[in-house]
Amino acid sequence: MTLRMSEVSKGDLLPELNVPVTRADLVRYAGASGDFNPIHWNERFATEVGLPDVIAHGMLTMALAGRLVTEWTGDPGAIANYSVRFTRPVVVPDDGEGALVELSGKVAAKNDDGTVKVSITARSAGQGVLGGASAVVRLAQD
Repeated sequence: MTLRMSEVSKGDLLPELNVPVTRADLVRYAGASGDFNPIHWNERFATEVGLPDVIAHGMLTMALAGRLVTEWTGDPGAIANYSVRFTRPVVVPDDGEGALVELSGKVAAKNDDGTVKVSITARSAGQGVLGGASAVVRLAQD
């Protein structure tokens, strides 16, 4: 079902989305994206360059936050503009469980041009991992 503009108000909360990320997910993402940087799969290399452990690809984290919005709208093409700042990496331990990325969002503005602005929060291990994350979404009109 596609979300309609009349169904949305400023201040509405999006349904939360919690996404587990495992080392196997990182390998699959590396293959799909072509990003085989060893910080995403080699613990020894990651720690040698000063990271606490293997980390998720920033673009994977960004994609998960975008998924929060597309699942809410019911229309992947509804996002007109999307931006984030990468503030902390998502550390993915090799413990079988990996990391949990916790996503939430709020309608920050309902605009006269038929769009809404959604502010997005992404957290992992109790810390924010994206800053200034927001999407401008064009919803179906009545």
